[in-house]
Amino acid sequence: MTQYSDHVTDLTQSSSLSPDHFLVELVKEVLSKRVECRLQVKGFSMSPFIKDSDVVKISPMSDSAPEFGDVIAFVHPKADKFIIHRVVRKIGDACLVKGENALEPDGLIERKHIIGIITRVERKGKKVFFGLGPERFLIALLTRTNLLLPILRPVWKIFRPVVRIFLK
Repeated sequence: MTQYSDHVTDLTQSSSLSPDHFLVELVKEVLSKRVECRLQVKGFSMSPFIKDSDVVKISPMSDSAPEFGDVIAFVHPKADKFIIHRVVRKIGDACLVKGENALEPDGLIERKHIIGIITRVERKGKKVFFGLGPERFLIALLTRTNLLLPILRPVWKIFRPVVRIFLK
C-alpha cells in the first residue's frame, strides 16, 4: 500500500507531466479496451449544450472519422490540452472544431489527436436530450458561423418559462 502511495505522489510532483496528461492517458487506456468512460467536464466553452459540471460519456472511435456535428474529445496538438468541442467542418480526415461559446475555431484536428466521441451528456443525474441528436448538424452550422448564441438567446427567453413548467 505504501509503495502505491509513494508512486502516485512521485507522479503528481513531476513538473514535466500535467494533470491533463494523466487524464488523457487514463481515458485513452479505458477506450482502448473498447469501453466507454464517463467524466465530469469543467468549463463553459460548450454551453448551453454541455455545461460546467455536466457528466459526459466518451465512447471509443470507430474506424471512421467523426462526422460534421459530432462532439469529440481530443488533445489540442499545439496547446497540449484535453478539450471537448464540436466538429464544425470536415476537411479530408481532419476536423475543424469549435466550442459553442468560442469566437474562433481550435483549428484542424487530425484523427491521431482525437480520443473519442461524446455520446451522452448528463446534468444533475438526468440525460440532456438536446445537442447530440439530429439537431447537431444545425448547431454545428450555426456555431461555425458564430450565429448560434445570437439566435439561441432570444428563442430561449421565449421557451424557458414553458420548459420550467414541464420540468417541475
